[in-house]
Amino acid sequence: MLWQLISIVFPIFSIVMLGFIYGRRHTPDMAAANKLNIDVFVPALIFDVLTAKSFDLAAYQPLAIAGLAVVLGSALIAWPVARLAGFQQKTFLPPMMFNNSGNMGLPLMLFAFGEKALPAAVVLFLIENTLHFSVGMKIINSAYSLLALFKIPMLLVSMLAIMVSLMEWQVPQLLAVPIKMLGQISIPLMLFALGVRVAQTHITEWRLALVATLIVPVAGIAIALAANAVLELEQQQAAQLLLFSVLPPAVLNYMLAEQFGQEPEKVASIVLLGNLSALLTVPAVLYFIL
Repeated sequence: MLWQLISIVFPIFSIVMLGFIYGRRHTPDMAAANKLNIDVFVPALIFDVLTAKSFDLAAYQPLAIAGLAVVLGSALIAWPVARLAGFQQKTFLPPMMFNNSGNMGLPLMLFAFGEKALPAAVVLFLIENTLHFSVGMKIINSAYSLLALFKIPMLLVSMLAIMVSLMEWQVPQLLAVPIKMLGQISIPLMLFALGVRVAQTHITEWRLALVATLIVPVAGIAIALAANAVLELEQQQAAQLLLFSVLPPAVLNYMLAEQFGQEPEKVASIVLLGNLSALLTVPAVLYFIL
């Protein structure tokens, strides 16, 4: 079991650590690489997974509902905590709700459960990401227009891929192969970029970060277990939901806080400590579910 955990966690954290070391020594500007990943490589991965012969949209509906419950349920738990502790809701709620389902979630589920788990991982990623660019953006900026969702390449490609899947169209190999190759770039680049971002971030708000770091996995696990009890997910999907529920806050939370001037230093502290704590929480959950 110990070797199995190491074989899952080591490839992921080794690439993150490589990004961290490189980021410390060279402080690279990852903006262009991140934009390429968001606009090209991740959409290619999503299209490849959702148009595969084995993908059955109906089989993932309960999991999608459970993922929705984890994200929105976390807000219901975080909201009174923020009020009692005197934290700004716009600062505290997003990192409590929106986790690292891309940078960390996709590779974790790939290494833990194999390629057969990628469709479920992509479904959870899409749920989290869509909510982040709709509910999350509204929390930070009330003037945000939901029509902007239709400008996000990942979501547009997702709708196209779902249509292809529902129509049972077969993507020609001439197109499928390069799309698959582009998609394979996304996961290692996500991990490397996460390491670079962590290297460029500092913890300045320890109290806020500690409260958030304790609440995220506890709230996530509680909601995931409750959702599973109601929806009765099949075994592997239940395990993936539990892993999804303890993922640390997404780096995107910090990037958006910086963009809108919403106490970015505090959000950076939550994101950094949350991702560092994943060194303990993620292996613990993997030990439980495997």
